[in-house]
Amino acid sequence: MRIHLASGAACPHALVEDLLQHVEDIEDLELMQGLTLPPAPWLDRKKYPGIKTNAFYLDARLSELVNQGDADYSPVHYSDIPTLYRDGTIRIDAALIMVSPPDEYGYCSLGPSVEWTPAAIETARVVIAQVNPEMPRTGGLSHVHVSKIHYALEFSAPLPELISSEEDPVFSQIGEYAAQLIRNGDTLQFGVGPVGDGLAAALRQHRHLGIHSEVIGNGVMNLFKEGVIDNSRKTLLPGKVVASHALGTSELYSFLNTNPHFDFRPADFTNNPISIARNEHMVSVNGALLMDLTGQTVVDSVQGLFRSGVGSMVDFVRGAAMSLHGRPIIALASSGVDDEGKRFSRIVADLPMGAGVGCNRSDVHYVVTEHGIASLRGRTIQERVQELIQIAHPDFREDLLKKAREHHLVPPYFQLPPPYKDAAHGIRIRKIVLRDEQEYILRPLGAADDRRLQEFFYSHTEETIVRRYGFTVTRMSRERAFELVGIDQNHDLAIAIVELQGPRQVIHAVGRYYLDADKKGAEMAFVVSESKRRVGMARTLLESMLETAHQRGLTHLWAQVDRDNTPMMGLFRKMGAEEKEGDDMHTVHVDIPLTKEVMKEIKKPKKAFHLFRNRSESKDS
Repeated sequence: MRIHLASGAACPHALVEDLLQHVEDIEDLELMQGLTLPPAPWLDRKKYPGIKTNAFYLDARLSELVNQGDADYSPVHYSDIPTLYRDGTIRIDAALIMVSPPDEYGYCSLGPSVEWTPAAIETARVVIAQVNPEMPRTGGLSHVHVSKIHYALEFSAPLPELISSEEDPVFSQIGEYAAQLIRNGDTLQFGVGPVGDGLAAALRQHRHLGIHSEVIGNGVMNLFKEGVIDNSRKTLLPGKVVASHALGTSELYSFLNTNPHFDFRPADFTNNPISIARNEHMVSVNGALLMDLTGQTVVDSVQGLFRSGVGSMVDFVRGAAMSLHGRPIIALASSGVDDEGKRFSRIVADLPMGAGVGCNRSDVHYVVTEHGIASLRGRTIQERVQELIQIAHPDFREDLLKKAREHHLVPPYFQLPPPYKDAAHGIRIRKIVLRDEQEYILRPLGAADDRRLQEFFYSHTEETIVRRYGFTVTRMSRERAFELVGIDQNHDLAIAIVELQGPRQVIHAVGRYYLDADKKGAEMAFVVSESKRRVGMARTLLESMLETAHQRGLTHLWAQVDRDNTPMMGLFRKMGAEEKEGDDMHTVHVDIPLTKEVMKEIKKPKKAFHLFRNRSESKDS
């Protein structure tokens, strides 16, 4: 007999306890389940050897049982499970579910766990329900009429809770980077667990976000209460948080009770890539176990051992990729610790035997670790390898580069710049909004930016090139571009203002300094795209460079400036620059001392800069 067992927060434990008391009377019992919270006594194989568990997703305990051969795992997309039930591929004999008491019209609610239970109710020969007065009534397609239930047991019990672990600085940083790829008004999918918790904490300054997700947790509830999520810009079911199930605390379940802003639907709708893609500006954020240097993503197994499940990841990666202006993001810690306590890299040159690839390299648009963001869509193999090595854990980068060279996956000139010595030498990547009310990212140039810098160079007019280099330059080779981006950022400095145009990163401005021999000062240089002048880019670069120089213990920055370069001269004067004759009659030598007064000027709020505002929003939104 094959039994569908409602999962997550809606596991009918009272029915399960009764089933376990009569398990010897049932032959060939197979329980079909998704992610189920403890307790799960039926997993005790010594006590219940006659029960076979077949799971669509594995937690730590189920993973151990599956790898020992004491349970089984069905690697299917969540969007497919209802169809597998309905067409008889997975034939259901009985469904054990949990529902709320019926309303005046005879409808019970499936509460915070819809998933594929409607398909089980539709196809099972027998439906048995635990009627739980503590079950919240949720909106959407989450109702079942009492006429569909053959047997019922009323039993009141609190719903199982998922308590978030303590804040993890690694996943907090991952969340900060992922949040930089999210714009006001986007519709999001992210899960529960460290990745979702880190992202939710990083989204508190965003506005008008929407949710279309397989699972939601306390993070979504908190963002909704704070006004970050209002679903006002969604193009599918606007005004509604759409989900298939919820996992969290009792506070979350109470919050969902009769809440008209939350819409729970079966997995063949929420997880259907076509449904997902109907949300414009759809952003999916999902974790992974491993990734190779070309972007192949491992989601459920490593070295022949099953660790989790296919779940909803591929559904949402493909749905977000199909969405107009959509962005699928893979987020993972750069390293992990194995069963023997040894640290390993989650970005690898070669996938180990038995690794289960869930996302092909062509599916991956962005990858985020605690060390940065890699943009992969449309990139060549060599460019992907450069991007991913750059965000790998510093302890493993040299080995990854060595193996990449053996496979001819990087150009001959590619070298790894030294990692930052300490926090003072690090340069914070951050999102900014300038006077044109467009969003940009301010970040250090990296070794994988060689092609982007080439494109930036070839966008310049001859006048801009002469101002920057002092003479006409007509060519920048890939090797020369790499020399300019692959610098030792502990010694010199190279930062850029970048605009995200879909998965493409476009450099609009670059600021540099070159450390003097006495290591007390440095020479500055700037280039800003002609189309982006007078929006505050030069000032933003200068202020960031001054802050970094001050943190590193420098006493001053200086530059040789053309006398007729009025905008730059005006900017330097605002920063308290001292002036004297330059190297020739056409230039002025400016020197900015890093005094308390200068640093105080930098930290003043700028009225022209509005964080996280979209052009379409009013200034008071």
